Amino acid sequence: MRKDVSMAALACALVVWAVSGGRNADAADENWPQFRGPGVMGQSGGTNLPETWGPNENIAWKVEVPGSGWASPVVWEGHVYIATVTSDGEEEPHKKGLYLDGDRLDPSKDIHHWRLYAFSLEDGKDLWMREVRSGAPTKSRHLKNTYASETPVADDRGVYVYFGNLGIFGFDHDGEPLWERKLPAFDTTHAWGTGSSPVLHDGRIYIVHDNDQEQSYMVSIDAKTGEIVWKIDRDSYSTFSTPFVWENDLRTEIVTNGGDSPPNVASIGFEAVKGKIFSYDLDGNLLWELNGGTQPVVASPYSWEGNLYITTGWVAWNYRPLFVLRPGMRGEYTFRAGETENEFLVWSTDKLGPYHPTPIIVDGRYYTLHDRGFFWCNDARTGEEIYGKQRIMGSMAGFTSSPWSYQGKIFCQNEDGQTFVIEAGTEFKVLGVNELDEMCMATPAISGESLLIRGRNHLFCIRNSMIDEPPPA
Repeated sequence: MRKDVSMAALACALVVWAVSGGRNADAADENWPQFRGPGVMGQSGGTNLPETWGPNENIAWKVEVPGSGWASPVVWEGHVYIATVTSDGEEEPHKKGLYLDGDRLDPSKDIHHWRLYAFSLEDGKDLWMREVRSGAPTKSRHLKNTYASETPVADDRGVYVYFGNLGIFGFDHDGEPLWERKLPAFDTTHAWGTGSSPVLHDGRIYIVHDNDQEQSYMVSIDAKTGEIVWKIDRDSYSTFSTPFVWENDLRTEIVTNGGDSPPNVASIGFEAVKGKIFSYDLDGNLLWELNGGTQPVVASPYSWEGNLYITTGWVAWNYRPLFVLRPGMRGEYTFRAGETENEFLVWSTDKLGPYHPTPIIVDGRYYTLHDRGFFWCNDARTGEEIYGKQRIMGSMAGFTSSPWSYQGKIFCQNEDGQTFVIEAGTEFKVLGVNELDEMCMATPAISGESLLIRGRNHLFCIRNSMIDEPPPA
């Protein structure tokens, strides 16, 4: 009798193990609903996530994504969403690295198709595709940018995909349209295009659309109905940074990067690259503004232990500030990075601001990745340097995607599709390099035991192929 019970238990365990795809059945898929995931921290607490992969190693599935887009994938309850735009004409190929000859001032005359795809997290099955618009673009973009660089957001009601210069579109998780909201198209600095993703908080979607030619604005949209809750003008020029909803001990704020003069890529220095940081309450009222940033801005703000971390810095500027701020500011302030601590300034520096990648905090240490492959580590609470400027080995291509972290490791992916695995500790140590042989600029998503990387042509789902044995009887 005991033998029969044991065999039945083993059979049951095998069934659960098989249904889970050979993975730990207790490791439920986690939602990754926005750019950089929950809290915009770029981290997962998963314990069976892949640390090594390659074209023929640990690839659970790989699907072709038509068209082009640098929007990150997002995940909600087993659905992987990704935005893209296809063209009926021949597109100029993206070029890797940092360069100044990528401006394309005239928009394409070819018909384009703006689309949202849904794939199954389990096996990559194409669940549905919705085309929200077709036609010729009204505005141009930089050669390295795309018409689908904004990351969607998702909640239990649905998924909301925003295309800059077009509008935002809501779908339920079965692909049925919920609503659409067209938004005005404006010119951006040097026709670089758009890139600021929406954020979703407490049933409202917040979008920043800063530009150089018309009126910059921020809009709040009801996620249930698509109705505009409020729309405010902003005294700012083109930015590409995603806003951040800062829930601190005193209040909830919407923090945004910005600038009080157009970026001038021919000038270098603090006075030539004036930037501003703005914070609003949930009704769109300005709480505070901070002078001292730079332009153009791409990296996103985020918080840790109640304080706000916000950074700006173009790759060519000598001045690339980082400010760590306490809650409670009201009115206008002027800080210069490197300034000593004051009532609201915890610490600051004028050299750590990256251009594209958003920094990451792991175990109380603040890690900065620069586009050219330099890496720093500072104490997140005090700013004290733990180790200074380090060169990530072999990284000739630029780094555009933001680093991510799990299991005591930090992952930095360059545009060649190489991911450098760095130990999260007090000494700089590269543990290995993973190859995908495909251009990558989007920041990955993490869900359960899966890592999702978007390349130029494909979406990769990466999982450990080594699996736990079935539990004993």
